[in-house]
Amino acid sequence: QVQLVESGGGLVQPGGTLRLSCAASGSIFNIYGMGWYRQAPGKQRELVAGLTSGGTTNYADSVKGRFTISRDNAKKMVFLQMNSLKPEDTAVYYCNADIKRSMYDYVGKYWGQGTQVTVSS
Repeated sequence: QVQLVESGGGLVQPGGTLRLSCAASGSIFNIYGMGWYRQAPGKQRELVAGLTSGGTTNYADSVKGRFTISRDNAKKMVFLQMNSLKPEDTAVYYCNADIKRSMYDYVGKYWGQGTQVTVSS
């Protein structure tokens, strides 16, 4: 089985910073794209930031210049550095990864359980 476990969420004041981490574990042959999504109450889940295995990044317009995605391939981890946080960034943040469990397996999309980020004074 494959597991993604997020950490680093919490309550922060507007203008503050948080760093989310996500660790992949289990039967993993290769990890391709990794990313972060978020879902606010009453809204659809949206892509926040993505990072391919080749290093190409993409960001939602709302977080460009404030958030930075990075990964440590050796540790099978992906990170999201969030600066200048705004109340509208409040959401549950989910880690996502495209993973192949064996050489002959298909690439599956896996999700973490989510971590709450609340930006409020």
